[in-house]
Amino acid sequence: MTKPLFTSPRLACRQLKDEDVAELLLIYGDADAMRYVGDGEPLSDSEAARWLEVTKTNYERYGYGMSALTERGSGELIGFCGLVHPGGQEEVEIKYALKRRYWGAGFATEAVRAMLEYGAKTYDLHHVIATTDPKNAASHRVLLKSGMTRGDLRLNGDGSYTQVFVWTRENET
Repeated sequence: MTKPLFTSPRLACRQLKDEDVAELLLIYGDADAMRYVGDGEPLSDSEAARWLEVTKTNYERYGYGMSALTERGSGELIGFCGLVHPGGQEEVEIKYALKRRYWGAGFATEAVRAMLEYGAKTYDLHHVIATTDPKNAASHRVLLKSGMTRGDLRLNGDGSYTQVFVWTRENET
């Protein structure tokens, strides 16, 4: 059994493994769940495999990356959460996604809070951002309840906007 990166009251978090690709596709292959992520399209099998390779590279380069979230009681993989540098951006960004049946039960907030604490304690991170679609009210609530503050509304190259949320170590209570 892989030692968890951290645990929270209901979750255990561990690094991703190749065997997680099927679970990854259950979440990131769900068109409705992906409507607010990236280009709004679900991941293909090859994109999921590539995503795992990028994650392995992040583990090697930074020590962190996307991670698997398992429910402590059942051991079921229920989602993913991690600290990443999408597109090579300098700022650390937190990302998360859960299986649909776990939405609305506080798991996302628990995961984001625990991941931010893990990043601060393990990697001395002082500043982390999150980006969302401005219409994704559910994610906005999660991020605000997790101790992040609403930041700028960024204009993207295609004319769309991205809402930025910011966490700094000083925001911790």
